[in-house]
Amino acid sequence: MATTLSIILSVIFILLSIIHIYWLAGGQWGLKKAIPTKSENADFRPPPKLATLIVAIALALFGLIYLVRLEPVNIPFPNGLLHYGHWMIPSIFILRAIGEFKYVGVFKKIRNTEFAKADTKWFSPLCLGIGIMGMMLQIMQ
Repeated sequence: MATTLSIILSVIFILLSIIHIYWLAGGQWGLKKAIPTKSENADFRPPPKLATLIVAIALALFGLIYLVRLEPVNIPFPNGLLHYGHWMIPSIFILRAIGEFKYVGVFKKIRNTEFAKADTKWFSPLCLGIGIMGMMLQIMQ
């Protein structure tokens, strides 16, 4: 079960990283639904390229951290990064699923924008699923 969860989490994070790299390269698919806005008619401004790059790298790193849990994969990571990362990553995503009470998460107030609808349907449940799977991996050890 731990192997399966590690593979699932690795694949999710690597795919999310690839989507961010696609946006970094100028791709537009899904971008308008991925950025919180105050209202349905708000002007859309894509995030800064540097922020998109940082998120893409972080997501790829998260994917690698879960790949390292698999025995045949031998990538040298500091033990502290692995130990704390395996707790921090699911915690980050559980907090993301809960949200900041305005734009994102289960308890958001703004619910009528494209982002808010996608967040309710896809992003928050995905974040919660990532958090639960990550915590399950830690508890199983």
